[in-house]
Amino acid sequence: MVRKGKMINKEINSTYLNETKAIKIYQPESFSPLYKYNICIMQDGNDFFQMGRVATFSDRLHESEEITNTVFVGIHYKNRKDRRKKYHPNGEEFEAYTKFVVNEVIPLLDDLIPTLFLGKSRALMGDSLAGTFALATALKYPNTFGKVIMHSPYIDATMLKIVKETNADLSSIDIYHTIGTKEDEAVLSDGKVEDLLTPNRKLNKLLTEKGASYTYHELEDGNHTWKYWQQDMPHTLKAMFSEE
Repeated sequence: MVRKGKMINKEINSTYLNETKAIKIYQPESFSPLYKYNICIMQDGNDFFQMGRVATFSDRLHESEEITNTVFVGIHYKNRKDRRKKYHPNGEEFEAYTKFVVNEVIPLLDDLIPTLFLGKSRALMGDSLAGTFALATALKYPNTFGKVIMHSPYIDATMLKIVKETNADLSSIDIYHTIGTKEDEAVLSDGKVEDLLTPNRKLNKLLTEKGASYTYHELEDGNHTWKYWQQDMPHTLKAMFSEE
């Protein structure tokens, strides 16, 4: 399929991670240095572009003017073990990876993309464990990231404790959160079956009680797969990046 937008590939030799990370940047067809843009940074980046069809939806929603100027940025993982180490708050490389995103990825993007340099113009988007990373990082850096998009985030006692103890003003962070109604028996990437629905409902209750600027959807008959996240993607992007 011919894309209307433009994909730019960059690399960062990270001093925090001691490795080279590939960054994929998808600009809309109308991209111009004369305009200001939202930036949506996606962990599991290749999955969002391939299975989430983010570039396709970006083309379509920009053309119909259902979303305002937004650039989508993908960062991918090496393997399942690497993903866990970097994305989970208890992972050995979580702190280093967070610093990589905040101190190396953001400056690169700010040099390439004209933005308002405000938290509200930057979003973190992720599925499952990548959604966990999005929320944890935005709570730690609320002035840097003013939008969080979580598709079926992996929520455990560690993540619930982080939300309970956060000093961030949750009313200043726009949060979009989905979970499938069949994710009480979610099959994870390691083959284990876990109840993700119950802890996500606990997270919903907690975020609501703390006054979050918050959109929550339970996807009917949804399970822990890209089929349902992709179906919800146009709604997700319009909810988070339309003109206010």
